[in-house]
Amino acid sequence: MKEFLHQFFFGIYPYVALAVFLVGSLIRFDREQYTWKSDSSQMLRTGQLRWGSNLFHIGVLGIFFGHLFGLFMPLQFWHAVGVTPAAKQMVAMVGGGAAGAMCLAGLVLLLHRRLTEPRIRATTRAMDLAVLYLLLAQLLLGLYSITVSWQHRDGEEMLKLVSWAQHIATFRGDAAGFIADVAPVFKAHLVLGLTIFLVFPFSRLVHIWSGFGALAYLTRAYQIVRSRG
Repeated sequence: MKEFLHQFFFGIYPYVALAVFLVGSLIRFDREQYTWKSDSSQMLRTGQLRWGSNLFHIGVLGIFFGHLFGLFMPLQFWHAVGVTPAAKQMVAMVGGGAAGAMCLAGLVLLLHRRLTEPRIRATTRAMDLAVLYLLLAQLLLGLYSITVSWQHRDGEEMLKLVSWAQHIATFRGDAAGFIADVAPVFKAHLVLGLTIFLVFPFSRLVHIWSGFGALAYLTRAYQIVRSRG
């Protein structure tokens, strides 16, 4: 049973979560565009929102790109530029810790604002709070994992996670085998992260797609506007 659960969560669940993430987002955009929004409440407690939102989003971007390049950049690249696994892990711990702490501070401010402002609480859905608590748990796990990584500063533990992520991304078999003996905190961090992808299409997190889609405006052709004559 233990082996089956490991194979499910780290060999099958990633594809289930990512399939729901992609297909669910597409269906929601096609069928429920009026719900595709962040439900901004920026007119209330603007000072706390400004600090919380900026800290949270800057931290999230740092975490996102750190994981993107750290997990999916081919190992040959790091070898070519002379970065050892130990050095890469140290950068990940320092950079990830800073981004995680910033994101956590922002999230706590946003969560406090949502729970203590009656007008915001009145329009808060159960899914909104569920996502916030999921993100909070994921951040705490990520920050705690740094203390475990400190005990494996040679980078070998990190390489197992990299191998798992790259085998999942390239649909190669036995991805789960690479992380069979990693610390439980890393496994919990992976499962919770995949669960966030799973609930993504059913929450206000879908507005993240619009943030990335806005980059298209940088290459969009100029609009010709004529004066009324």
